[in-house]
Amino acid sequence: MPRHKPEKAFKNMDFIGSRDARVLRLMAEYLEPEKRLREAGIEDTVVFFGSARTLSPSEARKNLKKVKSRKRPTSKAILQAERLLEMSVYYDAARELAFRLTKWAEELGLPDHRTHRFSVVTGGGPGIMEAANRGASEAGGNTIGMNISLPFEQYPNKYIAKDLAFEFHYFFMRKFWLVYMAKAAVIMPGGFGTLDEFMEVLTLVQTEKIRRKLPIILFGKDYWSKIANFDPMVEYGTINKEDLHLFHMTDSVDEAFDWLKSQLSEWAVDHPGAGLTTDVQKV
Repeated sequence: MPRHKPEKAFKNMDFIGSRDARVLRLMAEYLEPEKRLREAGIEDTVVFFGSARTLSPSEARKNLKKVKSRKRPTSKAILQAERLLEMSVYYDAARELAFRLTKWAEELGLPDHRTHRFSVVTGGGPGIMEAANRGASEAGGNTIGMNISLPFEQYPNKYIAKDLAFEFHYFFMRKFWLVYMAKAAVIMPGGFGTLDEFMEVLTLVQTEKIRRKLPIILFGKDYWSKIANFDPMVEYGTINKEDLHLFHMTDSVDEAFDWLKSQLSEWAVDHPGAGLTTDVQKV
């Protein structure tokens, strides 16, 4: 008899956390979300991207009041607080749009009450992500949050549905699950991360790596017209003029909802799941 019984490899946490087992961790971040989403009856999603720094209007007003109440508030601090209040309109817009989309999806009259169409999914953190999860939750939807572990800890927001809060180590696996089941994407104002997500989705659609139709809303004309000015790229011939029609820019929740509802009703309502209407191609 051996002096001790060896540990099974998959129970050896030193090994599982090692460089040699990286492929196992990658597969876990693919298979575990797949299992949980399937068991929750998630058929497909609408993904919301946007800044984690965006405050709700009430929080932004409190923050401005707090800054102004300091003994000697700097003009820079006041300006930053005022800008946060100005940007808080996008929190309300994301919340309202997610609420309307979820209500509409719940009213589609699915024969199986255990399945959910066009569930709102976000990166799971604060700001715009919280706003979208909050709106969907208020509408009674099964809303999803896919959080990422960062050096500065980002915690999942409280509006994510029970058992649908995910935690990722790898950015690319998180982005895979944010996009793979999506039938539409809403891009609210955000920073480098939001821009990265927008450009990746845009590239996947342009190159037909996502072969299903994926309507993209770029919300916030004042913001995005300065950030996403692609006209010079058309001028220099690095993209086609038609590529500018791969997304729809608006400032209106009414317009965004009506456009998305029209797009989804036209081609997606009768085709649940992450696949295509005809020829299936995974992200």
